[in-house]
Amino acid sequence: MSAIKLFWLFAVILLISCGETKNKDKFTDTYTEGVIPIAVDVNFQPIIQEELEVFEAIYKKAGIVPTYTSEVDAINLLLKDSVRLAIATRPLSANEEASLRSKKFSPHSYRLATDGIALITNNHNPDSLITVSQIRSILTGEKSNWKDIFPTSKLGKFQVVFDNQNSSTVRYAIDSICEGQPLSNKLNAQKTNLEVIDFVSKTPNAIGIIGVNWLGNQKDTTNLSFKNVVRVMAVSGEAQATVENSYKPFQAYLFYGYYPLTRSVFVILNDPRSSLPSGLTKFLTSDRGQRIILKSGLVPSTQPVRIVHIK
Repeated sequence: MSAIKLFWLFAVILLISCGETKNKDKFTDTYTEGVIPIAVDVNFQPIIQEELEVFEAIYKKAGIVPTYTSEVDAINLLLKDSVRLAIATRPLSANEEASLRSKKFSPHSYRLATDGIALITNNHNPDSLITVSQIRSILTGEKSNWKDIFPTSKLGKFQVVFDNQNSSTVRYAIDSICEGQPLSNKLNAQKTNLEVIDFVSKTPNAIGIIGVNWLGNQKDTTNLSFKNVVRVMAVSGEAQATVENSYKPFQAYLFYGYYPLTRSVFVILNDPRSSLPSGLTKFLTSDRGQRIILKSGLVPSTQPVRIVHIK
């Protein structure tokens, strides 16, 4: 990295850490050159990190400084004009858009991918099928013991773990799984997705809720397996889970909508000058950027997906 780019990288980090609000006159980047900060929901760190490495390899004079944080903080950084691009699992609300437009901005949201929320258990836990309604009863505290769901289980009380309290996964659990009901106060928050995986791998009665892109088996280019340190549960949208109606969050099942716990991933852009944030957005939604998403196991939004049926 050149000394000039290194200087601007430190300058960008300093501006974010000091909470300074930028304005259009301070922007010096172009569509393919310059150094900018972006804010990314930490749930998508593995994918976005790879995207940025490829982008910077193509555009040698571009530098992207990502802040991997909670979805709440990522969107707040955008609203404060500390960044001009954020990655999140929701577009801006009407009030958030209105706030930016009142400052003469024109924010836009672009759908980037379809993600799956995975349920993971310890490898020694034989129970592998569950319904959405059963998940809801666990998260709300209606059911507190493995035996309440699986009568032959000897694992005792559930230990449910998320990444952190402000994460998009927690918001999804409240809004989409629990249908607005509050989560039980007995759930546990770790700090990172990797800590969730580590906790579940060491705790027989644990159940973790995590974005599926953290579970990819990098040795499997077919996206037909997950990391073997934990077990991924199969989920059913029916009243009773069976082998026939339960699905794991494999790419094909996300694509067809068979897997019931899915969410969209968005690029939120607020770039009045159509400069480097717009150039990065163009790359992320291009054929090359979408192929990286395809390889990650998520479903790309603008790239045709070829599903091969294997008997």
